[in-house]
Amino acid sequence: MQTPEPATAGATSPSGFAAAGAKQRIAGHRRAWLIAAGALVFVILGSGAVFAGAQTGANEPAAASVLVTRTATPSPTPTVDPARPVPAEATTASRLRTCSVAGLAADARLADFQAQVKNATTGEVLFDRGGTTSSRTASVMKVLTSAAALNVLGTDYRATTRVVKGAEPGQVVLVGGGDLTLTRLPTGQEPFYAGAAHLDDLATQTMVAWAADPANPPITSLVLDSSYFSGPDWDEGWARTELGLGYMPEITALMVDGDRDDPTRSTSARSEDPIARAGQAFSDALGGGLTISQAAAPAGAAQLGAVQSATVSTLVQQSLIVSDNTIAEMLARLVAIENGAGNSFSALQQGIVGGLSGYGIDTTGMIIKDGSGLSPQNAVAPAYLTALFLKVNAREGNLGVLFDGLPIAGGPRGSLSYSDRFAGANSVADGAVFAKTGWIDTGYTLAGVIHAADGTPLTFAIYAIGNVSSNAKIAIDTLTTGFFHCGDNLSNN
Repeated sequence: MQTPEPATAGATSPSGFAAAGAKQRIAGHRRAWLIAAGALVFVILGSGAVFAGAQTGANEPAAASVLVTRTATPSPTPTVDPARPVPAEATTASRLRTCSVAGLAADARLADFQAQVKNATTGEVLFDRGGTTSSRTASVMKVLTSAAALNVLGTDYRATTRVVKGAEPGQVVLVGGGDLTLTRLPTGQEPFYAGAAHLDDLATQTMVAWAADPANPPITSLVLDSSYFSGPDWDEGWARTELGLGYMPEITALMVDGDRDDPTRSTSARSEDPIARAGQAFSDALGGGLTISQAAAPAGAAQLGAVQSATVSTLVQQSLIVSDNTIAEMLARLVAIENGAGNSFSALQQGIVGGLSGYGIDTTGMIIKDGSGLSPQNAVAPAYLTALFLKVNAREGNLGVLFDGLPIAGGPRGSLSYSDRFAGANSVADGAVFAKTGWIDTGYTLAGVIHAADGTPLTFAIYAIGNVSSNAKIAIDTLTTGFFHCGDNLSNN
């Protein structure tokens, strides 16, 4: 142990004493001070502090005063490689969804498969397989026709059938106004189209008005005016067998009971001449024995009577629930006439697409050949349907009427209540799938709204196109049930 050296004589100031004492202590403990100084340098350099003019790996320890007087170096301005695109804004990561229906979607019974599913609350696409490609819709086309009718005609529109005086004495003219539901059954008997106007009511009005003018001779001739629709009466894409099978009539502005042989049945054979059938029924209601011909009514002729169809809101639901082709074609033609597109099949492209424009959904690539979906030449993308059903689910405008007309899986009536739909394990989705069915020889379709098991509302459209058979319906229902189980956790993988 070393003894401290005595203080120098005359070193009486505190600072001088402190300096002398410090010198003695440093001298007496040189090894310890060197170790401490080295540790200080290590801490300073290890802290990441940057000193002005310092070189990496310098041997000189920095003075303590540099830590106090150093100035901050400005952060460099980042540069961007002009070859690399820079996003306009940060992207938001999507949640990871883990419920896959890939196995169900690979079912060979779906043939050339297309589908899309959206979260109806957020509009996010959850599942997509060819969703933006326009393809044949089958009877799902009736959804578009109904939406166009609700937009263009409105819920309360009614088609009118009139009788006016003819150009000759004793002549009356029956003028078709596009009401294909007008029934020949007597008042008091309910036809297949509930709420339809009755031809005998029109005949009674006519005879009362005719008798009110004593100058009128007896009615001896009847003229039939069906000019409100122009031909052809049959679309080139329709199989002529549909007429005899009872699924579709020739489309004319004047007919009764959708030209069914049996006015009380949904499916019943149709005739080759619906205008003649209507004319004969009206002649009989007037007492019979009249000469019947076809021509346009005289301009400005006095009206003798008029009856009206049910409202569009009723017609839409009647068309959708059992997939009635006749009403769908009636609505399609009335829409085209109302918005000025024309009164023939060729007017339906402009008429229906124009009628849908108010919904603000892109119709690019849409092809409309008929109002019912029977034509294989119709083309609508599944993505259009999922977007439209977002609005249907939200009941925007008049679209709540459309929602209320959709068949329901396991429901009391409609095309999803049949024994071959949502059977077996798929019955778990009963009451949760609200959708329009579709079927033609080359495709099965289903589109609508699902109230999923997790409470998420989904909109969906499924197409099984090409070489398909009736078992495609089972595959479609099974996939739809898969969407029901997955809900918002539905994966696109």
